[in-house]
Amino acid sequence: LVQRINIPPHGKKYIQHSLTWSLLAVAFLTSFGSSMLYGYNLAVVNSPAVYIKDFYNKTALGRNGTALSGETLTLMYSLTVSVFAIGGLLGSLIVGMLVTRFGRKGTVVKTTVLVFIAGSLMGFSRVCGSPEMVIFGRFITGIHSGISLSVVPMYLGEIAPKNLRGFLGLVPSIFIGTGVFSAQILGLHQLLGKEEHWPLFLSVVVVPTFIQLMLLPWFPESPRYLLIEKHNVHATITALKWYRAKCNIQAEIEEMQDEQRSLSSVETLSVWKLLQDDTVRWQVLSVVIINIGMQLSGIDAIWFYTNDIFENAGIPAPEIQYTTAGTGIIEIIAGLIGCFTIEKLGRRPLMIGGFAMMGLCSAGITLALILQAQLSFMRYVSVCCVVGIIGGFCIGPAGVPFLITAELFKQSHRPAAYIVGGSLNWLSNFTVGFVFPFLQMSAGSYCYLVFATICVSVAIYVYIMIPETKNKTFMEISQMFSKKEAVLETQSLTHVDQLKLKKMNGYGGVEHASLEFNSSSSVP
Repeated sequence: LVQRINIPPHGKKYIQHSLTWSLLAVAFLTSFGSSMLYGYNLAVVNSPAVYIKDFYNKTALGRNGTALSGETLTLMYSLTVSVFAIGGLLGSLIVGMLVTRFGRKGTVVKTTVLVFIAGSLMGFSRVCGSPEMVIFGRFITGIHSGISLSVVPMYLGEIAPKNLRGFLGLVPSIFIGTGVFSAQILGLHQLLGKEEHWPLFLSVVVVPTFIQLMLLPWFPESPRYLLIEKHNVHATITALKWYRAKCNIQAEIEEMQDEQRSLSSVETLSVWKLLQDDTVRWQVLSVVIINIGMQLSGIDAIWFYTNDIFENAGIPAPEIQYTTAGTGIIEIIAGLIGCFTIEKLGRRPLMIGGFAMMGLCSAGITLALILQAQLSFMRYVSVCCVVGIIGGFCIGPAGVPFLITAELFKQSHRPAAYIVGGSLNWLSNFTVGFVFPFLQMSAGSYCYLVFATICVSVAIYVYIMIPETKNKTFMEISQMFSKKEAVLETQSLTHVDQLKLKKMNGYGGVEHASLEFNSSSSVP
């Protein structure tokens, strides 16, 4: 069967669509040529760090006749690593303008030029004797990743039927893990981990992007973008026929038109107007918390110190690179588990369970580091906790926040929401990289308790505030938050009325009086 009709309790029919080859192809192409590059660029500078520093030193010696000092060399390499996050922040800030002007697919296709520019700069940097080309190339790849982390889940969320939105929305997170794993494998000494290969190692990102550029333009733009923002009904029907199996698409078009009519304006809102809109304040707060929590969960600190933890566990130094690559396999497996269970379990269980597991394992690392001097087996507990944190992150918090950002907002609010979520994500990423070394110096083993507290707090917030969005249309999700807003306002008014009644009777005698009592009355 290509579709299944369900009749929910209220009697309204809805169609559950099957996964078509075109949906799967777009999910793989966009993730392979864009999302995977983010993961790859996160890990690619670790393996050739010694060779890149040596290149910087030799270039300075040839230019100035003197080698760089240790502090200057460290600063240049740190800039090479961190400039990626600065570019990512810039990319996340301009994504709203790009998706409004060029569309979702159009933005993915047009921004591939950034990868080719960056790849060329980094690939020819040693031939040209220019460290600046490496740094600027990393900055441009950051811009591309900042755009991709927002536009790919936005595009997939809009082309997917509601019963497959979660599955397709987590495909990018699988490819991010695949990108990290690819960098770890290619960075082995037997492959591209030799000194003569490091420029090629940095610039190999052009290969998946070239494949994406050759194939993705043949697929249609987002139907929601075509109808709601471009008012092109014919193109919308063509796109839906392409992305759906043979079935009646009229119901889906009517749902889009209902959303279009519900919007006060089809113009895309700015970030400032989004923040001023009281009707979406809980959605905005939710996006802020889960995106900040995603980075402040400590996952970046864990990735950075994985080698040290494995070394303390007694793993021989030559084998640590293979053990670290093994964590990449864990990322991919956990991502696949999340992808194939999200439509059965829902978004909330993956988010709550993932953050809760990360919080528990972060506390476990603190305990293991404190006790490993007295109890030798605690070194292996710390390794298990690292695996638990990485697995917990990849099964939910790694990808669901980007999916949730698409689901919580209507068409006019969605680009601005991605700007807010994306910019906070990159800012938090940069903050952890800056603050964690000082936090570790001051708090020692207890620094992981900070991450544990953040993870548990985010899990509690998701449990209390964010409703399940599985198999819901964008309009239905918006109505769910409207009802929550109404309930909270009613509770607030009830609280105010009770306070006024208490004020009338200092002994609280009418504390539980009916709310029909005139709360505006005053004591003479």
